[in-house]
Amino acid sequence: MSEKPALHVLIAAPRGFCAGVDRAIRIVELAIEKYGAPVYVRHEIVHNRFVVDSLKAKGAVFVEELDAVPDGVPVIFSAHGVPKAVPAIADARGLNWLDATCPLVSKVHRQAERLVEGGKHIIFVGHHGHPEVIGTYGQVPEGAMTVIESEADVALLPDAAPGTLGFLTQTTLSVDDTKQIIDALLARFPDIQGPKGEDICYATSNRQDAVKAVVANAERLIVIGAPNSSNSLRLAEVAERRGVPARLIERATDLDFDWLGTPAIIGLTAGASAPEQLVREVVDALSARFAVTEEVVETTTENMVFKLPRQIAD
Repeated sequence: MSEKPALHVLIAAPRGFCAGVDRAIRIVELAIEKYGAPVYVRHEIVHNRFVVDSLKAKGAVFVEELDAVPDGVPVIFSAHGVPKAVPAIADARGLNWLDATCPLVSKVHRQAERLVEGGKHIIFVGHHGHPEVIGTYGQVPEGAMTVIESEADVALLPDAAPGTLGFLTQTTLSVDDTKQIIDALLARFPDIQGPKGEDICYATSNRQDAVKAVVANAERLIVIGAPNSSNSLRLAEVAERRGVPARLIERATDLDFDWLGTPAIIGLTAGASAPEQLVREVVDALSARFAVTEEVVETTTENMVFKLPRQIAD
């Protein structure tokens, strides 16, 4: 029997769960412990099928809208945030609800409210139809926000009177792309008001930086994450733009060994909603075909922790 080809796997760090995802999953788990099953969740709590299926097995029921939530059971809003109308409907029905919105997304919601209170029209940099964008859009009156996705969209914006515009961004965008879009906004509207700090969350930025370090020495990059996960898709883009082919997979069974070939060195990372268990699963699958050695490429450490809602923090 021939020996397995050698494969050195550069594993990005940070990778996987961020503090917002950790908090959201814990909220569902604690709600089930406190109230008993079933506990309803509006939309996927985070964009990861493995996580959602694991919570279903514990007693979570995932629905698209509050219409599907029976009276008298708890309901949780996903980490991506919801429009203001959603908790208002829940209150009107007397539902016991918990908000698992990532605190960094909630910060953007508050910024949006302040900009509108200050008489600004908001230019929001984000992906049309993403739950986070829908949630942020729903924090302000209709017509108070315009969503753009690219630098080209900036040129299509109507002229605006001085002092009437502000901008915000989705938290899970490409750091490099977003900088270019913001630069274009500032060039066209020099007095546009933006956030004092970075809207792209620390976890998104950190995972993109780690991928940049990994792909400097890798021939391929594997990203573990859901196809509807914005931050995971951006990780694959970071590699591709540096000339390193990348594949987004949900778990080890999705590995395409024809695409992988027989490289000497590959990179491996996971989006912010993907558990470490799936990383180990992929390494095990690679080890079945290759003589794998592992190396962690760490660009920073994360120690962020977010508080739980007071209803279940006891």
